[in-house]
Amino acid sequence: MTLLMDEDLNYVLEALPLFGSRYSKLVKGYVCLFGVTPYHIKAPKLRNLVEDMKRLFDAEAFTHQKIKYFISHAGIAEALDIVIKRDFSKHLKNHNYLKEVMISIAEREEKNKSRQDEKNLRQREGRLLAGGRIDSRESAGSLPSAAKEEVPQATEEYCPLENLPEDVRKGIEDLKAHLGMKTSASLKNEI
Repeated sequence: MTLLMDEDLNYVLEALPLFGSRYSKLVKGYVCLFGVTPYHIKAPKLRNLVEDMKRLFDAEAFTHQKIKYFISHAGIAEALDIVIKRDFSKHLKNHNYLKEVMISIAEREEKNKSRQDEKNLRQREGRLLAGGRIDSRESAGSLPSAAKEEVPQATEEYCPLENLPEDVRKGIEDLKAHLGMKTSASLKNEI
């Protein structure tokens, strides 16, 4: 027995697992709010809705009233969960209610991100004023706090040339001669 499937429905069945197990159930629940059953009859509408959700998850951004908002996957999932749990008397016609919910979540995420960035900046400034050093990796915020602790600097001690091994002394003398500096042999000749 062969199963012939509509191209749109086939796309939906292939696309839902791309959201991952965590988000695919939320996406499926959300698109069902649009009254897409029976699936074989309303497959084009179902496909359009799944494509919209895929674009939203890929971009992690959306526009509403000509304003662009950025939102994380977790924020999108939270918004989908809120919309799914709401009891609608009629089927949804567009994504406007979802967008309204996502706006508040996106603004909250942006506010939290700004606070965290400001906190990180103040910590870095405090270390600079205290004479600490800022590592380039730390400025990007990629290190955990335990790894951001300063490593004590090794102190250089003077070692007389006579105490160095012969091959190291020879290398230093060759380098000085190459750079046109006075070597210890030329200094002895002058005395």
